[in-house]
Amino acid sequence: MRHGRSTLPTPTSTHSFWHSEPNEFLLGHRTTEELPAEADIVIVGSGITGSSAAKYLAEDERAEGKSIVLLEAREACWGATGRNGGHCQPLLFDRGAEVAAFELKNVDTVKAYIDTHNVPCEWRTVSGCRTFWTEEVIAEAEREIQHLQKTAPEIADKVSIIRDKDELKRHRVNPDCLGATLTRGAGSLWPYKLVTFILEKLVRDGRINLQTTTPVTEITSSDATHTLHTPRGAITAKTVILATNGYTSALVPTFADLIVPVRGEMSALLPPTNSALLPDSYGMVAALGQPANNDDYLIQRPFAAVPNPAGHLMFGGGRGAGTLPTIGVSDDSIVDVDSAAYLRRALLRVLELGGETAGVRELAATAEWTGIMGYSRDDHPWVGQVPEREGLWLAGGYTGHGMPNGTLCGKAVVEMVLGGLAGEHGAAVQQRLVQSGDLPRSYVVSKERIERARGWPTVEVQDKGGVRVNGVV
Repeated sequence: MRHGRSTLPTPTSTHSFWHSEPNEFLLGHRTTEELPAEADIVIVGSGITGSSAAKYLAEDERAEGKSIVLLEAREACWGATGRNGGHCQPLLFDRGAEVAAFELKNVDTVKAYIDTHNVPCEWRTVSGCRTFWTEEVIAEAEREIQHLQKTAPEIADKVSIIRDKDELKRHRVNPDCLGATLTRGAGSLWPYKLVTFILEKLVRDGRINLQTTTPVTEITSSDATHTLHTPRGAITAKTVILATNGYTSALVPTFADLIVPVRGEMSALLPPTNSALLPDSYGMVAALGQPANNDDYLIQRPFAAVPNPAGHLMFGGGRGAGTLPTIGVSDDSIVDVDSAAYLRRALLRVLELGGETAGVRELAATAEWTGIMGYSRDDHPWVGQVPEREGLWLAGGYTGHGMPNGTLCGKAVVEMVLGGLAGEHGAAVQQRLVQSGDLPRSYVVSKERIERARGWPTVEVQDKGGVRVNGVV
């Protein structure tokens, strides 16, 4: 069984709260009126990965003098990064120590850029409080942390387990919860504002040519040159970087069963009157009868010192409560009313929000929307050259966990591209990245990995069977 290809991004989409304060400079932006006929490097996709790849290209002297064109199907950062949950939270005990170290490095890199450039994106350093609502899932987490303590104690030191009911209450968790993990080194932010800051700076500095509302409908290749077809004409390049995540198979059909689009639900909820800011970011595993392989996730916006300081509860998930299909779906123009209703009601039951909650059955939503994640068949991102497509590169398949991965995955694919252009053998570049901790070995694209991944059940079969795929948007 194989999944069908993703569609292209829909021309219209649900209204993400993160787009309520759009970057006016980038709306409808086209650096040149006409689409260039050719470029040295073309990037497709303007989310966290595409913008990071563009930034690292612009900073690298090996790319000096090379023309860089970035194509976006809709407005800048209008896909998953502009629709996600606002988390930049490493998962330290789910996928092994190598991945945990990489995600920690990624979060540090994002924070350093924000601090250096004073990016107004509401960054808040928090602990990640992941709550577990059945004995089975908390016991599994405890086993994984015990393994981490043996294999990577310095990383395990950043994770603690909470079973004590009074301690759960201090973290504003309903004491009916069976336990939680607390992870240091997480952050929350307004992701669209970070990405559009990066893109605007690159455009104003003359480093990239950004072409919005220019969907790539097809890529044809001949003699190691790629032609990207759009409704506005074609552009050719020897090097193409796909930062298209859940939409990847629309352009690379061979990845249809390896990176599968999955529609997720998000909301911006008004907190109870007179409530106080929550101390952490949150995940909820198997809460309120939800399947154990579908997490809910929450951050809270500030109550002061920012535009529109309403303390919005940015809450996503509820996939198990929905009635519409999600796996293999690449249409984000639709809200699942049942998932949305779950999100409006669940926080009153799983957290102690405080404030005036007497008689309140659900929270008021300022916005409800959907976004398209890219679930990887083997639960790891794909970073590298598409096999048998010289010059066509890929970074994506984050399984709903792109913010603590996309920045350094973008950097790694740039290192592969520029190393190859400088005559360095691809395997040598990959080995250097792995040895330096700049890319987990499990992320590298290879024919062998593709064959292994196809030995797994499909994403749909895994999901139906309850295989744990950690979707923290």
